[in-house]
Amino acid sequence: MTLKLGMVTINTTDAEPLARWWAEQTNAEITQTNEGWFVVLEGGGLPVMLAFQKVDDQSVAKNSIHLDLAAPDLDAEVDRLLTAGATLVERRGEKSFRWVTLADPHGNEFDVAEQA
Repeated sequence: MTLKLGMVTINTTDAEPLARWWAEQTNAEITQTNEGWFVVLEGGGLPVMLAFQKVDDQSVAKNSIHLDLAAPDLDAEVDRLLTAGATLVERRGEKSFRWVTLADPHGNEFDVAEQA
């Protein structure tokens, strides 16, 4: 038997607004809301479903799982995400390979790398 990735789920204290933010950033659609406790995105730039699960307490430690995204123009995409409400954590790498760690409006870190 082989496992297949079907969804990436992010815990948050307010699932719908964060799902809307990610839907705008990935050009995806919200396909399920489940009364705000479990919101699912599909399509757009997402190869699998992205879900947001409402929890009472969001972890304040570093993410143990994060999204690695790619963009053909790293600097333009990072500027767009910052304007949309992301925060800069750190610019990383070197000339041969660069990526930027950002956080979404709820503090979940994700990386954006230059697409080869």
